[in-house]
Amino acid sequence: MGRYSTVSTKIPEELKAKMEKLKIKPSKVLRKAIEDEVKKREAQKLKLEVDRLKPILSKVSVEEAVKSVREDREHR
Repeated sequence: MGRYSTVSTKIPEELKAKMEKLKIKPSKVLRKAIEDEVKKREAQKLKLEVDRLKPILSKVSVEEAVKSVREDREHR
């Protein structure tokens, strides 16, 4: 992550005052919340993809997969 973009949001003044009183840095909290949400949604997307591929993958035995990998290595 070399480059940065600015993201802003509006919050109630009362909440901002409480954050200042508690010395909470909004940038750290927001960055962490956004990172967590991105990870959560990426995981959800991967789970959907795995669920979509399960019927296909269940048709391939472990032995077939191993054989295919070995053959592929031999051809390189």
